[in-house]
Amino acid sequence: MTDVVVVGSQWGDEGKGKIVDWLSNRADVVVRFQGGHNAGHTLVIDGVTYKLSILPSGIVRQNKLSIIGNGVVIDPWALLKEVEQLRQKGIEITPERLKISWNASLILPLHGVIDRAREEARGMDKIGTTGRGIGPAYEDKVARRAIRVCDLANPDGYGVLVDDLLLHHNALLRGLGATVVDHQEILDQLHEIAKPILLYADDIWRILDLARKDQKRILYEGAQGAMLDVDHGTYPFVTSSNTHAAQAALGSGSGVGTLGYVLGITKAYTTRVGRGPFPTEQKNNIGELLGKRGHEFGTVTGRQRRCGWFDAVLARQAIKVSGIDGIALTKLDVLDGVGQLKICNGYRVDGEKIDYFPSARNLQAVVKPEYETLEGWTENTQGVRCWTDLPSSAEAYVRRIEELLEVPVSLLSTSPERDDTILVHDPFL
Repeated sequence: MTDVVVVGSQWGDEGKGKIVDWLSNRADVVVRFQGGHNAGHTLVIDGVTYKLSILPSGIVRQNKLSIIGNGVVIDPWALLKEVEQLRQKGIEITPERLKISWNASLILPLHGVIDRAREEARGMDKIGTTGRGIGPAYEDKVARRAIRVCDLANPDGYGVLVDDLLLHHNALLRGLGATVVDHQEILDQLHEIAKPILLYADDIWRILDLARKDQKRILYEGAQGAMLDVDHGTYPFVTSSNTHAAQAALGSGSGVGTLGYVLGITKAYTTRVGRGPFPTEQKNNIGELLGKRGHEFGTVTGRQRRCGWFDAVLARQAIKVSGIDGIALTKLDVLDGVGQLKICNGYRVDGEKIDYFPSARNLQAVVKPEYETLEGWTENTQGVRCWTDLPSSAEAYVRRIEELLEVPVSLLSTSPERDDTILVHDPFL
């Protein structure tokens, strides 16, 4: 029996929500360990759709403990709104079922103001943030001026914390020609959300330590994807946190040695949202077809995703850096009837062949993919739950991905529905 870490191996939107929800049936505790409410996870259970952005995907299972770790930046208003939306769909959420780390940093309304003002000032050079304040909140955390969940328990100390915050942010807003933020306004906001948020606050590292001693299974849920990692992604077109598996330990208070099987969620083709390099992007009928059939629109923003062929070079690099043991291949059914399929198995940069994705942004911008072609299939794979029911060409496609990525397929997803999943290897065993 082992703990499992779930991360995305591409640019996010790989289907982590469904896989975490499916795996949570085998887990006792589900932990979000990084990101903010810019991460969208969509679950479809018995025809009911649940859209989550900050709550762990295990929250929809009533007998599981859900945890938001210290590596997450928390917008209290977004969190409470999401809790209420789930309650209206019959999901019971109590302080016994949901825990928040005392040392998680908060996203305040001023962070969104800063985020949007900076994006506006960049003009055509926008990074493509969601404008929800995630980046500025992480900046405050690193700069040691963040207001954390534990600070809400000491209202007498709010004034000093807000002074420190506005010393930086109001100077920045003045420089951007934007309206400064009022001190009292932030104090009122903190007083407003303190009581409802503190109901869920707890010492997460202690809870996880006790869970391991009690032989409970822990599932760590990552957000975004490996190529959006602030260190190892397509910088600067990345998120503001580390999205690789090692962050599961730091972002929850678990020791690195306690992490077990790392499962990389991998879409059967490639997508990304916003700007940045995308070697296998298809700005043609294929890209449009994949986007339409895959319903490729962001859960949080509604932005249309860019679509392209499967990039084995990029995914293999993510697997090596994140220490991924096996993958969950998702959205195979989207490729039904597409015809001939292409997989990128190498790059060329200025005529030179390379087998990795370079770090320098000038090289990332000129990477040219090299493809191999595989036969597609005309049969319907949507809803298939048994490996032997897959068309031979679909099986060959999956096997070729395994060869190129150098890791096995542990799970295969054939629709957004929870149970339309083929289990090849149980990550918890």
